[in-house]
Amino acid sequence: MAKKKILFISQEITPYLPDSEMAHIGRYLPQGIQDKGKEIRTFMPRYGCINERRNQLHEVIRLSGMNLIINDTDHPLIIKVASIQAARMQVYFIDNEDYFQRKYVVKDEKGEFFPDNDERAIFFARGVFETVKKLRWPPDLIYCQGWITSLVPLYLKKEYNDDPMFAHTKVVFSSYNDQFQGCLDKHFPEKLLSENIRLEDIQVVQEPTHTNVNKLAFDYSDGIIFNSKDVDPALKEYAAESGKPVTEYTTPEDYIDNYSAFFDKILAENPA
Repeated sequence: MAKKKILFISQEITPYLPDSEMAHIGRYLPQGIQDKGKEIRTFMPRYGCINERRNQLHEVIRLSGMNLIINDTDHPLIIKVASIQAARMQVYFIDNEDYFQRKYVVKDEKGEFFPDNDERAIFFARGVFETVKKLRWPPDLIYCQGWITSLVPLYLKKEYNDDPMFAHTKVVFSSYNDQFQGCLDKHFPEKLLSENIRLEDIQVVQEPTHTNVNKLAFDYSDGIIFNSKDVDPALKEYAAESGKPVTEYTTPEDYIDNYSAFFDKILAENPA
């Protein structure tokens, strides 16, 4: 039997960013799932604070070169890759000079939220899908974590659902206590619209708060994980009302086994 393919899309991964709850899981969960017999691919944004020389990032020319149009502007898609030798694991990085060259992650040196974080999330999600298509690597399941990945379920179910590469792919979204204050750009919903994504599909982000962006991810996910102890109670309630499979916060000692079992459960439901 062919190995199941799991695509990991993460907002943070250590050692490329400082260790945190999210970055730690971004690093060790893929390795743990690979050790359990699955085939994996891992993606994150190539933030400008990542030292390319120290981490031995290099551009993958055959995957780069495409332009993504966001808000009527062309943005070149650059793909880089690095290896975590101890884990026999490669990490692919989505890069673009307009969105990911600055030396900070989602806030500037004054702690101000970047005003184009909405477009950075759009570019990142679409960039991953287009890269996976070029890799010709159809995932059975996508695991995405962090609010910047919250558009992945929407794009999977609305934009790429007719693509044979993703026609049978399941998606699990993992929610964290990674709140941002206020809202994303007020024109965020308009920037999401396409032939396949209509206003009624994204009604929940007419006010694009952190809570509502997570709710959008829940709407199009096949399973939901809460990866922090203190997650917004409104999200807990929304997930419960959705009737979708949910996994609550799991201790660092147990999360690999528990999430592996959860992935298998999701994969077993309505298999293609």
